[in-house]
Amino acid sequence: SLVTDNKALMAEQPDYIKQLMALPPKLRAAWLEGNWDVYEGQFFEEFRDDPEHYDDRKNTHVIRAFDPPRGWNIYRSFDWGYGKPFSCAWWAVDYDGVIYRILELYGCREGEENEGVKWIDDKIFSEIARIERDHPYLAGKTIRGVADPAIWDASGTGLSTADVAAKHKVYFDKAKNDRIPGWMQCHYRMAFDENGYPMMYVFDTCKAFIRTIPTLCYSETVPEDLDTDQEDHVADEFRYFCMSRPI
Repeated sequence: SLVTDNKALMAEQPDYIKQLMALPPKLRAAWLEGNWDVYEGQFFEEFRDDPEHYDDRKNTHVIRAFDPPRGWNIYRSFDWGYGKPFSCAWWAVDYDGVIYRILELYGCREGEENEGVKWIDDKIFSEIARIERDHPYLAGKTIRGVADPAIWDASGTGLSTADVAAKHKVYFDKAKNDRIPGWMQCHYRMAFDENGYPMMYVFDTCKAFIRTIPTLCYSETVPEDLDTDQEDHVADEFRYFCMSRPI
């Protein structure tokens, strides 16, 4: 509900609306307009999830899922996790270079925030391989992925996470892991043009992205970077993918 729905408050404090209108823009949007997707320190403050525009795709990043045309290329991005969630996403790219997050596999314990399901690598990549064989968006497609360069570290075991992935025919290139340029690529993708269209969309079925991206905040110690103590696993693999297709 909005503040204007509180008739008792409006009767007791008729100037309250004027007080809210004087607030800084983000607080005003939350307290006066009821938009709690924006708040001070929000990292992806441009993110919009507006169901009224799911079909026309204007001024929203979240859209209704559809079957990607067979001619669009498909890619995969991955951020590893065990005690913390892992995040795998599949992206379609249209003929104009617009990217669409069409599918995701998020290894988060059900009902918990930022708690991993503790799957070993074999289980993670066998499930990814199964999805790529069976899902109608992905079946029969040649899919190449990008992932955190850390998954190529084989110290201690002699077999890296990337090696285990390759055993399941799930292949990755090393992502460019420059954080600030990577975040800027995410911001460039999410920016709306003069007609209200961004260069990236998220299917409404991609619940991990929709849940976690609006909650992320800036670091208090590193200017322009994300606070890495948060549930940032989806954001990281989003960054890896954007850096693989810079604009």
